[in-house]
Amino acid sequence: MEELMKHLHKIRVPQKHDKIYNDECVYSFDTPDSPTGLYVNLTTFLGLGQDHLERYYQLTENPVFLHIKRRRKEIQSEHQGDGPEKKITRLAIGKADGFTPDQQKYTYHESYEIVILPNFTTIPYPSDNLPQEVEHAIKIILEAESATKIAEIERLSEAWDGEIKAVSKHASNLKQLDNGKKVPPSGWKCEKCDLTQNLWLNLSDGSILCGRKFYDGTGGNDHAVEHYSTTGYPLAVKLGTITKEGKADVFSYDEDDMVDDPHLIQHLSHWGINITQMEKTDKSMIELELDLNQRFGEWVALQEAASKLTPLYGPGYTGLANLGNSCYLNSVMQMLFVIPDFVKRFVDGASQIFQQSYTDPANDFNVQMAKLGIGLLSGRYSMPPNNENESRQGIPPRMFKTLVGRGHPGFSSNRQQDAQEFILHLINVIDRHSRHQTNPSDCFKFKVEERYQCSHSKKVKYTYRPEYLLPLPISLESAINKKQVAAYEALKKETEAKGQKLDSNTVVRPRIEFLSCLRAFVQSETVEQFYSSALNEKTTAQKTTRLASFPDYLLIHLKKFTVKEDWTPVKLDVVVEMPELLDLSILRGHGLQSTEELLPETTGSETPPPVYDSVVLNQLTDMGFPPEACKRALYFTENRGIEAATNWLMEHIADSDFADPFLPPGIDAKPRKDKFMANEDAVAMVIWMGFTREQAIKALKATDNNLERAADWIFSHQAELDALDVDDEQAHSEEIFRDGSDQYKLVGFMSHMGTSTMVGHYVCHLLKDDRWVIFNDDKVALSENPPLNLGYIYLYKRMD
Repeated sequence: MEELMKHLHKIRVPQKHDKIYNDECVYSFDTPDSPTGLYVNLTTFLGLGQDHLERYYQLTENPVFLHIKRRRKEIQSEHQGDGPEKKITRLAIGKADGFTPDQQKYTYHESYEIVILPNFTTIPYPSDNLPQEVEHAIKIILEAESATKIAEIERLSEAWDGEIKAVSKHASNLKQLDNGKKVPPSGWKCEKCDLTQNLWLNLSDGSILCGRKFYDGTGGNDHAVEHYSTTGYPLAVKLGTITKEGKADVFSYDEDDMVDDPHLIQHLSHWGINITQMEKTDKSMIELELDLNQRFGEWVALQEAASKLTPLYGPGYTGLANLGNSCYLNSVMQMLFVIPDFVKRFVDGASQIFQQSYTDPANDFNVQMAKLGIGLLSGRYSMPPNNENESRQGIPPRMFKTLVGRGHPGFSSNRQQDAQEFILHLINVIDRHSRHQTNPSDCFKFKVEERYQCSHSKKVKYTYRPEYLLPLPISLESAINKKQVAAYEALKKETEAKGQKLDSNTVVRPRIEFLSCLRAFVQSETVEQFYSSALNEKTTAQKTTRLASFPDYLLIHLKKFTVKEDWTPVKLDVVVEMPELLDLSILRGHGLQSTEELLPETTGSETPPPVYDSVVLNQLTDMGFPPEACKRALYFTENRGIEAATNWLMEHIADSDFADPFLPPGIDAKPRKDKFMANEDAVAMVIWMGFTREQAIKALKATDNNLERAADWIFSHQAELDALDVDDEQAHSEEIFRDGSDQYKLVGFMSHMGTSTMVGHYVCHLLKDDRWVIFNDDKVALSENPPLNLGYIYLYKRMD
């Protein structure tokens, strides 16, 4: 007790604004459940694993900790089998009748003691005669919601809850035709095919049509949504879900979501439906989605469920817990930490990273990257279970997910996201935190060469830009098994017309040769309204794209997601024959040739700036399209109106430069101005908002020292905020690109199951120790049949 009294002035009582990390170490994945427990510092309230105690004490001289150890015991249940113990009736996480966390299957016993460094003096807790402030501090620490839990609750405020529905904007003034139709109480059938399940009654004209196909091939034939595309009638109710209480599944095609119709009884009555006689006979959309989500473990091809997979444990074989649709993050991080650049920066350099940040390491990006890398590669959290009934526990990347997603509307939520978009977002964040350090993402960076040739003068222009992923288009026209696919589709249509379904094992997917994707990428395209400085007027040009450098690791993104003519997103269900050894010599760019003549440089001063229809521009941005993309659309459609511009946007939405700052083709960037002098008062205000001085000056430079515009610029230009230094004159004079052989070897790939990037599941396969390993969230196993041809993003290593 005497030693405690010497340090009493160091002990703080937590205040409302203090973050208390009482459930996980900020530097590792140690928790109170770990063999050595968790130590919470009584000055800063940071949680620490035993391995980090002495280093932290040496850096901070904060000596007093509350040591928490917890032992859990599984609750014995009469329930047997692999399914959930209770019937799940609600598509929600952590809510009544929904999915419940694993920890609710256990009871816990906690023990505590006070530990004082450097001698590890211990005092039991509770203990008599403890100073009142120590008692008070410990009581608050033990009762407080942890900082990680609070962040998780904030995410769950936007979480997965299929029962929360907005009232449809069409409900109060819905148009209903007087066409004499009356709907019988049963015996329904689709008016365009013979399906008798998943039927939807359009509330405007009384038509009964089948619903959309689900990603596993079940559902309907899309006749209800096709009817909306033709008629524009927005609301439909799912027959078989109508109850006596006036509840049912109502979908708004215009709002593209399940909605609430407070006038549903009246709307149904118009078609002769008396709800007092209705009984629920069909599964609701929530129940169907639950069925589909709970069948993820049965997705044979991607998860290799047909094989009895051998679990792997030890260094490099640690799984990641799925924190509410975070499988996209899990797959990306598993892939990154097989790359030496990331291991060197964040794992081998972890000691230096940890020493540079000890005041709030949970909010230090480099610390959380290092923590995650060590957690995945050390093997400390990948131990075989004590018995066959004990489930494997993956490390939960809670702090990392909260930090990397902060401020991003998608990645800060618990909704599923696109792995390709997350990779680019993460590279951006890493770049921001690599100003004075080696950037590990440089191993992905390559230079894209774009060559324009004026159709009249035949003179050429070369432009270059950096990229981190190679997007390859997929053309169904290039399928090598068109006849077999056509025969399958005909058989499928015939079978469904009889109200039956084909066995899922008989699916025939279009087979695409990888070379056809490469050819589509390199083929020449015609650029309209190209300003030719040789002619001083607009004309056409031929554009070809090549690679001017080949990175150490090449990420290939197969563009499987597109949109149908009605703008509904769709995923191409194809097989792309990806080679394990890759020859990319066809992509090699060679720059200006001796036989070519360059177009004269131009800054656009020779021609008036493009004029955009402001009304249409506002309409397009209100629809959610990026402003620069809208300018592109109006330029290339010559301001012909909203329909032409929208069609252009939908056709080019997957272009790599879709949202980049727009310059008319043929126009060079403006020359550098005199050295920019920032308004220091404005700089101070932007820094006060939480940005660095360099970022503040960059924003003010882009907005001519206008503070209000600078703030808007920052929030709309997060991606390129740190792309260049403050002054172009003082910037990296020329970007460095690694280069070498154009021969590559496949070392990893991510697969996606589902119809959209916003739903479904990701699985990662990696080549480790000359064998394929599957990483499926917390499950890590030897891969028996890696689905090499069903991937979404592929990782190739350059062979030098």
